[in-house]
Amino acid sequence: MEQQIIEKAQSWLQMNIDADSKAAIEALLAAEDQTELVDAFYKDLEFGTGGLRGIMGVGSNRMNQYTIGKATQGLSNYLLKTYPGEEISVAVAHDPRNNSRFFAEITAAVFSANGIKCYLFSELRPTPELSFAIRSLGCKSGVVITASHNPKEYNGFKAYWNDGCQVIAPHDKNIVNEVNSIASVDDVKFDKNEDLIVPILEEVDNDFLAAIKDRLLSPEAIANQKDMKIVFTGIHGTGNTLTPRLLEEMGFENVHVVEEQKVIDGNFPTVVYPNPEEAEALSMALAKAKELDAEVLMGTDPDADRVGIAVKNHHGEWQLLNGNQTGAMLLAYVLRRWKELGKITGKEFTCSTVVTTGLLEDMSKAAGVEYFNVLTGFKFIGEKIKELEGQKTFIGGGEESYGYLFGDYVRDKDAIQACAMVAEAIAWIKDQGLTVFDFLMEIYEEHGLYLENLISLTKKGKAGAEEIQAMMAAYRQNPPQEINGSKLVKLIDYQESTVKDLVAGTTTSIDLPKSNVLQFFTEDGSKISARPSGTEPKIKFYFSVKTPLASKAAFDETYASLEARIEAIKKDMKLV
Repeated sequence: MEQQIIEKAQSWLQMNIDADSKAAIEALLAAEDQTELVDAFYKDLEFGTGGLRGIMGVGSNRMNQYTIGKATQGLSNYLLKTYPGEEISVAVAHDPRNNSRFFAEITAAVFSANGIKCYLFSELRPTPELSFAIRSLGCKSGVVITASHNPKEYNGFKAYWNDGCQVIAPHDKNIVNEVNSIASVDDVKFDKNEDLIVPILEEVDNDFLAAIKDRLLSPEAIANQKDMKIVFTGIHGTGNTLTPRLLEEMGFENVHVVEEQKVIDGNFPTVVYPNPEEAEALSMALAKAKELDAEVLMGTDPDADRVGIAVKNHHGEWQLLNGNQTGAMLLAYVLRRWKELGKITGKEFTCSTVVTTGLLEDMSKAAGVEYFNVLTGFKFIGEKIKELEGQKTFIGGGEESYGYLFGDYVRDKDAIQACAMVAEAIAWIKDQGLTVFDFLMEIYEEHGLYLENLISLTKKGKAGAEEIQAMMAAYRQNPPQEINGSKLVKLIDYQESTVKDLVAGTTTSIDLPKSNVLQFFTEDGSKISARPSGTEPKIKFYFSVKTPLASKAAFDETYASLEARIEAIKKDMKLV
């Protein structure tokens, strides 16, 4: 195996690559410790169904101009086969990460070298704006260079199709096949055609922000609460480019940006991980919010497709909301306003993923709005929007991992819009004489108190992968009869596309793509989902429990009982 790795590294030295890369490979070959050489060359960085993601550096298993070039060449080949004889255009954007601009320019160069017109954003811009630009400019495809909220060592290449949605079947696997068929970086066309690279300027920014403002629902509330203190951080990323401007254009006059994190820096120097799902990433914003006695703080990840928020709870203490809580607040607000404005006609729908809180479904149905459940990944929400285009109107939806969208102007989660909707919703809630927690508790009183939790178990290496496979096989072959003393009443297997009603003794099929996910439903309303990661040596378990909430006064006690139930479920399933 090690000899094969050495030979693979040496074969790169024979390719037409730059002198610095050759020197780096020679240094790896000469090093006494061969660990880095092995990791850099033991496999090719896999182009998955969404694109590439990996650590930056030299080698076949690294993000560099050659692996980026190979991915772009494969996508170019597929586009040329799919649209023979047509003029093809694409859009390319990038986030603030180290090398992102360089990789974006390499991507544009390869597209242009293949005769494909490339609209290239002049500066870093949010991922959802790339989705918007694809449709606005009439492109056949698009790419954003980003590793989302991964650590600073990572970067990625995410591919989109002509509907502004991340690539799905059959295009995803077809593109993978094209990329895998490229034997050498010498087969990549790197000689750019300047005439085919067109800069994207501020007109697209203006149109994108106008599309968001067109979907706002309560201008009067914003006018009434224009002095509301808002703290925002883009965590050194693309959210800084548009979010403060948007909030000010909406009419909010008291927006405070965390200046230290306004600096565009791919090293993300003020955080451990640039992920708003992590409390640490929002610690500077939280300190500023406390200092100013703000109404809300909002933080977006580096490519601005996810947002985390914090507000004061019913005890006056600052609390970070999880993705389900923010999603519930936003959808409840939007459904309420759509109803008040007479916009619900019976031809609307909402959508979320199978591991997101069931509260979104309950609220939608109570409002007389059709609800759809799709697989994990926002591209499946985008696919549902496209499927129903012209038949039903998408009100909104989201996923538990801090991603939301209201309207169909883009086909991906949009944290720029989510920040606007959070600010507007809180202004409207304040206009009703309520706090965010008052509003949430009213939702819980009507639909039941939901609580969700997630644990992720890392199982490294070949043995770890086999252990995860064995766990899933055991759950399928011998599902638990009860969990935490509550009888199992339903089992959904998304790999087998079946729903087993264990009470009625029936099995029905589900019409969703196959995915290695299992869900257990118990008599007391608990839902447990098991889902191995497709890109990391992890298996994730999602827990959702619910119970009636008798009154706001009973919230703390009821919430604590649900927390205890989730911990008991984890212990019963031997996950802690």
